[in-house]
Amino acid sequence: MADSLLFNPRTYDPAHFDPETRRLLRATVDWFEERGKRKLIEDYRSRAWLGEFLAFSAKEGLFAAFLTPASAAGREDQRWDTARIAALNEILGFYGLDYWYAWQVTILGLGPVWQSGNADARARAAELLTQGEVFAFGLSERTHGADIYSTDMLLEPDGDGGFRASGSKYYIGNGNAAGLVSVFGRRTDVEGPDGYVFFAADSRHPAYHLVQNVVDSSKYVSEFRLEDYPVAAADVLHTGRAAFDAALNTVNVGKFNLCTASIGICEHAMYEAVTHAQNRILYGRPVTAFPHVRRELADAYVRLVGMKLFSDRAVDYFRSAGPDDRRYLLFNPMTKMKVTTEGEKVIDLMWDVIAAKGFEKDTYFAEAAVEIRSLPKLEGTVHVNLALILKFMRNHLLEPVDYPAVPTRLDAADDDFLFRQGPARGLGSVRFHDWRPAFDAYADVANVARFREQADALCEFVATIAPDEEQSRDLDFLLSVGQLFALVVHAQLILEQARLTDLDPDVLDELFSVLVRDFSGHAVELHGKDSATDAQQAWALGAVRRPVVDQARAARIWQRVEALSGAYEMAP
Repeated sequence: MADSLLFNPRTYDPAHFDPETRRLLRATVDWFEERGKRKLIEDYRSRAWLGEFLAFSAKEGLFAAFLTPASAAGREDQRWDTARIAALNEILGFYGLDYWYAWQVTILGLGPVWQSGNADARARAAELLTQGEVFAFGLSERTHGADIYSTDMLLEPDGDGGFRASGSKYYIGNGNAAGLVSVFGRRTDVEGPDGYVFFAADSRHPAYHLVQNVVDSSKYVSEFRLEDYPVAAADVLHTGRAAFDAALNTVNVGKFNLCTASIGICEHAMYEAVTHAQNRILYGRPVTAFPHVRRELADAYVRLVGMKLFSDRAVDYFRSAGPDDRRYLLFNPMTKMKVTTEGEKVIDLMWDVIAAKGFEKDTYFAEAAVEIRSLPKLEGTVHVNLALILKFMRNHLLEPVDYPAVPTRLDAADDDFLFRQGPARGLGSVRFHDWRPAFDAYADVANVARFREQADALCEFVATIAPDEEQSRDLDFLLSVGQLFALVVHAQLILEQARLTDLDPDVLDELFSVLVRDFSGHAVELHGKDSATDAQQAWALGAVRRPVVDQARAARIWQRVEALSGAYEMAP
């Protein structure tokens, strides 16, 4: 019987969605399955552009259905629904990150458009989606990266209400083919933030010069240059501070997609790894007979389940967000930072087991081992996102407020708030519900109770020996604190989703044994930091815990892992 916690193309039926969403998701799976593994790998290794996939998407109206908000829709099935976007992220990650990337940067390119009051640009974007076009997000630059304060894309007024734009952009996905590129720049005649401009450009215009693909991949991560590009008033999406906010709010929308792409990669790799290990004989025994192998594969499995639980629950907060509920601003960088780094751990654990097999050219795993590295580094590094979540730590841990319970959000609703998030500031005022009830509900699960001791200890740390003003300038120390806080938030949403889905307590207990070890490891790391005070060092060692060991539980988890052998293999 297939494991219901993991995506399996053989049994996939997203019955929780409306009929048209189910059809589109299943059609996407079938398209990949009909191509087969050999073709999938051949396209990856030959760095072929994704024209056939984009033709399929255009024929089915996939991007148009999933990426057109209701306010711009021309068909009933079109809406911006984070739950089904997450489902497609997972499918595309499962078959290859190159496919996901073309979709992801289309999402980023659409962000400034759907946030804009420019009706002409919105109508143009909706029509381009209907035609099957992709989009691009022209923010980063070679010299400044994503430092939007320092953009060198310059717009000079042309005297007729428009501009002439000149400058270069770098790391711009789909820059070779985008029907619309949302480009960030600044006016030459206005100083400061009032001079920012977001405008729509066309990659086919003669003044748009494609320089190169900066990576050796099917992903077209372009460098392009505009030379005296005409920007009409109808092309302007945002000006001034609103352009700055549109950039950050677009990244808020886009970075959420990285977690489910990571999940898809890990799921496909796990089927390959377990099947190989279970059928590989060493010293007269299957590889999976060795205790260390079982531990590594079991850890990989429960970490992957934790990734899925957290991400699924984060969808609910994303979809339920509003001006008075901005909790998503914490859970969003968590999905980007924590879930994607968990994905790296999952792949590494499995690679330690299958060893040289993970390099072979006819495996998906060889691709997964490379591509899983990119996700923690996109849409802001792990360090940037860790620093961001620290802004929420005191309010989250120590100062909860009452909120109505957030239900599971699989309804066919349009998530329109994502395009009216407002000013990208005021993070210190965001408040959260109490994290403790999620733990209280599982107080009888041994390792949940053990981890709760560590979470309570972190509250004591924040309340009594938190970094002072001088130590707060030591980012190396702060990032260790951020890792501890991230674990508590990760655990909280896992527990909330476990309750909503009636998760097997064995799986939860085994997962939390891993989280207890993780917390202890980060506490020891904090103990060794240069600026850690005596009190902080003593606290760190006092927060170390040993997980509760249960051999019978571990054996039951291993049975679940072992059952993945042969459960799915892509057709040749």
